[in-house]
Amino acid sequence: MQEKEIVNDVLNQLKGSLGNYARVIAETSNANLRQTLQQIRNGDEQFQYQLANLAQQKGYYQPAQPASAADIQQVKSQLGQ
Repeated sequence: MQEKEIVNDVLNQLKGSLGNYARVIAETSNANLRQTLQQIRNGDEQFQYQLANLAQQKGYYQPAQPASAADIQQVKSQLGQ
């Protein structure tokens, strides 16, 4: 397996894990467990951010172009904000 494939695979796995953390945290009533899960999630989010930056630097990942101010305003209008 090439480095690019490994990086992209880890990023995809993190994306799924972060979604799972959100669901589990929302359903957890135990304050200590909730805090622990939030800390783990925060660490994974930081790792994902760092790995995504590395992937961009190495040319493994090209993010979408930033939205224009007009596009942002249009979405805000559609959402009633």
